Parts: sequence; structure tokens; C-alpha cells
Amino acid sequence: MLAGEYMKVFMLGWEFPPFISGGLGTACYGLTRAMDQLGMKVTFVLPKMVESKYTTHVKLLTPGSRTIPSSIKIDELKNVKFHTINSALQPYTTPNSYKRRIEETLRLKQKIHGGSVSSASQPVTSKDYSNDMYTEVYRYAAMAAELAENEQFDVVHAHDWMTYPAGIAVAAISERPLVVHMHSTEFDRSGEHVNQMIYDIEREGMHRADKVITVSQFTRNIIINRYGVSADKVEVVYNGVKRNGSWSLDETVIEKDEKIVLFLGRITMQKGPEYFLHAAKKVLDVIENVKFVMAGSGDLMHRSVELAAELGIGQKVLFTGFLLGEDVQKIYKMADLYVMPSVSEPFGIAPLEALDNDVPVIISKQSGVSEVLLHALKVDFWDVNEIANKVIAVLKYPPLQMTLRSHGNFEVRRLRWKDAAAKCAKIYEEMLVPV
Repeated sequence: MLAGEYMKVFMLGWEFPPFISGGLGTACYGLTRAMDQLGMKVTFVLPKMVESKYTTHVKLLTPGSRTIPSSIKIDELKNVKFHTINSALQPYTTPNSYKRRIEETLRLKQKIHGGSVSSASQPVTSKDYSNDMYTEVYRYAAMAAELAENEQFDVVHAHDWMTYPAGIAVAAISERPLVVHMHSTEFDRSGEHVNQMIYDIEREGMHRADKVITVSQFTRNIIINRYGVSADKVEVVYNGVKRNGSWSLDETVIEKDEKIVLFLGRITMQKGPEYFLHAAKKVLDVIENVKFVMAGSGDLMHRSVELAAELGIGQKVLFTGFLLGEDVQKIYKMADLYVMPSVSEPFGIAPLEALDNDVPVIISKQSGVSEVLLHALKVDFWDVNEIANKVIAVLKYPPLQMTLRSHGNFEVRRLRWKDAAAKCAKIYEEMLVPV
């Protein structure tokens, strides 16, 4: 019998394809898909409703168990069912942005009539949401616990802070063990200026859990040192990467005479966009035929556009906005180099995707993925001179680029979601064995 086969998992997440705001959705899909392939039964709970016309490979159920038919079914998950709870909680939300979203939702409720924000095809009312994000997190937890009363499962698995109160509630009502999965801490997102409410929820979730899974040793150290969590309950499970099919640049119709250096991710403080731009300026002082592409969106988007102009490189920096699906693949195919100058990156899935697309990478030493990639150039995020030097070296010396590509692509094949799922299953089984 395979590890975890027939085990039933009640999983709480923020997002799942086809809607992805960042790496969490990618990770949840990769892990859940691998668990499905291992024969594990997963009930996945989401804090939103997805319109069926956008659904691709998932079958959605409401808390009332009413089936929402998918218009397209590809890569269907045989052992996974989804429940959605009517809530405005979304990934990477702050209390202020949450409040704005509630106000916008209520203004648009008559036009939407139960679209992607209603779980029962009814107009959204002010009773559906709390204007206070803290209250909404706990309202969501109560609804998740109510939903769980009608489910059969062996273990509860909660992803990141918004679902921790729900995980605690479900574990308590079901008397099942709780695993919390930390993809990103409040220190990663906010530096030393943490939101105390979020920190407190994270800390309580990890202390109440039976096991804590982190995506890197880097994050494990933060959890032990900054949250006071016992080291013996914290396990590292590295993320994987979903393999793409082979492709050839010759098959594309892209013609370019400029080298392309790519930044792909949320344009926020955590990802270090300003360091990317300052390094770009230094590179352009040496090499002219380079275009820097910033693919993503975030709260520092406008500031980044202004900074590029202030540095006098506005014409050499392209801002694409948030990309999905084929557009992501297209930008990887165009790129000569991927740079991730993250200030604090618990893991970092994008470098794996870049390598899987034969794009060499430069990554910050302050990232979890640097623990598992040997054939990547590594820099301190703040050292823009060294970032620029390494970019120039890769662009000017084809043998270096070729070596990084071939060795990196081979290396990334070792990082499989199947291995991550098997390790999670082993953690579950250890918790379920009577002491």
C-alpha cells in the first residue's frame, strides 16, 4: 500500500486554480493533485465561490452540498471534492483591503446576483460578511466547523494564517489531529512591522497544532525563533514543481534582438522589486540591448513604475501586470534569465518553473528554494552590484547560461509534488499512531 492511501484529509486553503493570486494556489494544487494520485481522499474547503463557467479541472460543492457543474473538465481530480464557504477572505489580504472589498461587494450585489461571491446563487447582503477582517476569520471558522460535522476524515490540514482558526475549530469538533502548513509568515510579508492580529493568529495556530509543516528550513527557523514553537513539532516539506511538456524556442514566432531579464511575482516589499530595478540600471550602464520585464501586480506596482522612470530606464522596463496560464508560459519562453531578489522568501516556486522552462535563475540567499537548488546563482537581495554583475555574466557568457540551464533543468526534476504529498502522508500517519 502506498503511503497515505485511503487516508482522508480535511484541507483548508485560501485559493485554488483556476484563480491564483500567488504561490499558495500553485502549491495547494500541486500538493492536492499529488495526494489524489496517491489514492488519498481530500475534502478541500475554500473561502469563496467560483463561477462554473471559469471552472476547469475541479468539481465544486457548496456547504449545502449542491453540485455546481463544471463547463470543462480537464485533469479531473478523482479523489478530491471541494466545498466553498461564502466569504470575502482572499490571499494576501490586509484589514484595509478587506474592508474595501466588502464595500465594493455590497455596492455590486444587485449586478452580481450570486456570481463568484455567493455560495448559493443568491444576492450578497450585508449579513453575509463582517466589515472587520478579524471577525470574518472567526465567522469563517465557525462555518467550516459546521460543514465538517457532515464529513468523514482522519486529519485536518490548514494552509496559512487565515485558515488556522478554522483548522483549530474543525480539529476540536472532530477530535482529529491538526496540521498547519506555513507557506509564508507575517515577518516575510511585513518585515519587522508585523500586524499583531495576524501574528497572534499564526502563533496560536502553530501552538495548537499537532504538527507544523514549513516549506523550508529558512521558514522553520523563523517559526522556532520568532513564534516560540517547539522544534520537534516542526517538519520541513519542500514544494515541488509541475512538469511542463518540452518546447522549442523555434516553435514560437517571437523575434527579438534584445535579451530579456524577467521578474515574475507579486510586486510587493517581500519580493524586492526595487532591488531588481536598481540592478537593472547598473546592467544597462554596461549592456544596452536588454529589456527588463516585471510580470505581476501588487501594492508597489505604481511606485516601481515611478522608480524606473526616476532611474532613467523607463523605456527599458516592461510592466505586464498579473499573468495567468499561457501568458506565463509565453513570458518564460521569451526570457533569457529569471531574477528573484526576494527580501524574505519562505520557498519560491517561480524559480523552479523558470528552470523547468530552461531559463537560468538568480535567486536571493534569503529564500527557501536556495536550500534545494545548487545550480542557481545566489545573491543577497540588497547587493544590487552583485545582482547586476551576475546578470551581466549570464548575458555575456553563453557557456555559463548553458551550464545553468542544463544543470538546473536536470536538478528541478528531483523536486516532485508526489514526494511532498508522500511526506505529508507520513506525518499524518505518525500522528494517528497511538502512543
